Amino acid sequence: MCGIALILSGVDVVGCDLYRESDGPPSTDAEEFLHFCQPALVVGDLKDAIGRRGPDSLGVRKVFVQLKQTDSVGKDDDKEYTEEDLHICYEENANNNISSIFKVANVQDNIINRWIAELYFLGATLQLRGASPIFQPLVDSSGNILVYNGEIFGGIHVSDDKNDAETLLHVLESCCYCNGNKNGNGCYCTKLGAQFIPEIISKIKGPWALIYWQKKSGTLWFGRDAFGRRSLLVHWPTMGDARFVLSSVSPALTIGKISDTEVECSSSNVCYWEELPCGIYSLCLKAPNASEQLVKQKLVGEIRKHKWTDPLLNRLVEWERTCLDPKVDPFFSNDLQLQRDQLALSSNSPKGVHKAVARMELEEHGSDINNHIPGDARPAVKVLNALKESVMRRTVSRIFQTPRHEDEMDDHSPIAILFSGGLDSMILAAILDQCIDSKYTIDLLNVSFDGQLAPDRVSARAGVAELQTVAPHRRWRLVEIDAVLSNLAWEAKHLLALIQPAKTYMDLNIGIALWLAAGGDGWVDGGLCKLHNNHQRYRYKSTSRILLVGSGADEQCAGYGRHRTKYRLGGWVSLHEEMRLDVQRIWKRNMGRDDRCISDHGKEARFPFLDEDVIKTLLDFPLWEIAELDKPAGIGDKKILREVSWLLGLKQAAEMPKRAIQFGSRIARESNRKNFGSNRAANQASAGSVEIHHSLS
Repeated sequence: MCGIALILSGVDVVGCDLYRESDGPPSTDAEEFLHFCQPALVVGDLKDAIGRRGPDSLGVRKVFVQLKQTDSVGKDDDKEYTEEDLHICYEENANNNISSIFKVANVQDNIINRWIAELYFLGATLQLRGASPIFQPLVDSSGNILVYNGEIFGGIHVSDDKNDAETLLHVLESCCYCNGNKNGNGCYCTKLGAQFIPEIISKIKGPWALIYWQKKSGTLWFGRDAFGRRSLLVHWPTMGDARFVLSSVSPALTIGKISDTEVECSSSNVCYWEELPCGIYSLCLKAPNASEQLVKQKLVGEIRKHKWTDPLLNRLVEWERTCLDPKVDPFFSNDLQLQRDQLALSSNSPKGVHKAVARMELEEHGSDINNHIPGDARPAVKVLNALKESVMRRTVSRIFQTPRHEDEMDDHSPIAILFSGGLDSMILAAILDQCIDSKYTIDLLNVSFDGQLAPDRVSARAGVAELQTVAPHRRWRLVEIDAVLSNLAWEAKHLLALIQPAKTYMDLNIGIALWLAAGGDGWVDGGLCKLHNNHQRYRYKSTSRILLVGSGADEQCAGYGRHRTKYRLGGWVSLHEEMRLDVQRIWKRNMGRDDRCISDHGKEARFPFLDEDVIKTLLDFPLWEIAELDKPAGIGDKKILREVSWLLGLKQAAEMPKRAIQFGSRIARESNRKNFGSNRAANQASAGSVEIHHSLS
């Protein structure tokens, strides 16, 4: 996990209104309001926030861009300037003062420099791959600059001894530089075999967010992967702060400076940060034309969004399923009808009996539909294989780490799991056991706001016992992280900044739970975990730098209650549309927030269920292979993953109901009591979607 940021000043950014989350620019009243506020972002605060994400190194790099104009050209008032008229100067030492840089830029004979723009790059690194340390921002021999937050698990070859960012920088150096906005059509570079930058970036399999300066074209490239697995926030220029800013995270003081006017800002729908929508963007710096020179006195930067060029990625983004409606497949239609007839016969039975019958069917066959399909071709087997490959890619590739003494290896846990003991985390734990060397301990991080009574704590302890049965030679360490909401005043304010631009009580509750879990500071029950013959409960803090998280399983496998409602009201088509909506908005509702909260501890979240090949595998099957929502909760929802759980020997986990972290940890209950007086009052107020408009105490 890395932290990246860019501050662009001295440029009139055009085209950003097309990509603002709000409808158009802020209103005049809102702009006037912000105009009287000091710029909310301070570079020092941004460095602190970025540095928490990348504890291994923190670096900055400045680029100054000026209009280069000779005396003779300056007399031509009708000239329109091009990229070739730009003069680019780098600040080699971040401590140099600006005036010294101006002197360097102005020593050229017969040159007049005007309208200086500044690009300020920040990069903090948590290095997890490569044989030697790297330091961001990275600069190549051509003067191009890259700050990269992500992993490359496929699409671009990364040698075992190389780092992802280094490899990507090298590949991008050979890309087309003809203006950066012509999509490479018929330009000189592509005729020589050069690729267009979006073609390279679209190939990347894995989570990423990046900012890349291509010196020769004077173009800034930035973006995040198609599912938003890495956070990238954007501040679009306003009267209050005319800078264009990109950042992995919002500094705490950004919201602190406007806390006194928070209600007014919220009511006018003005927010400093927005989640950058997934995609690849370019901002090409140009000189203003003659008619604009006297007005703008700035360089102009035009923002454009580019299409993904990889056909498979486009299919995943559109979330196109191979077969949707059973009516078009007679074989499956007849089989499903038989199941419905069987369900109808037992519809008058008590609910417990109905569920017991369904469980017996699952235990006997693993799948009602797939008895006739050879084992290796069964959907559950294919999904399990895809998940194994996904976990393998995220855990077995060479990990950059400081050397350890041999006696430390027995207790070392390089990879941990955010663990509730539910279906998704149990599957990840069992698969991880099959992927990494048995000498490593696996930390299972569990958070509770109700001690041993929280549902997630109960299921986590039961889950450890089941894992010990299916993988008896593995050392499993359940880290029990206990918290009291009333004791987390500082943490709540800190998390309110981390979840920005999200600002509901639900977002804050989830953020706090994830942040505490990722911190890994808790207790270990020696008797339960059977480690080192120590049967006492002792304090422990996990040092794992890679955390596996089950995000994406519910969206893809019909795990939410609303999925059952959509299916009941509109059938398979309605269910598919709801699931597609969930996947296509996961970047905004979940991934950015979760990434920021987890990485604040200098740790990296990895999401095996959101691997491109896993998504494709699930889309290759008809929807009725994924879920059977005619069956009870805990049986029909996420049916495909329940079958995977059975294949792994996790029979108890296969029956676990869906439980969101805010409810399983019971932080939602405590938050409701604190902020609304009671659970009943919170439910009446739809507390989950209520925005926070007052300071937390």
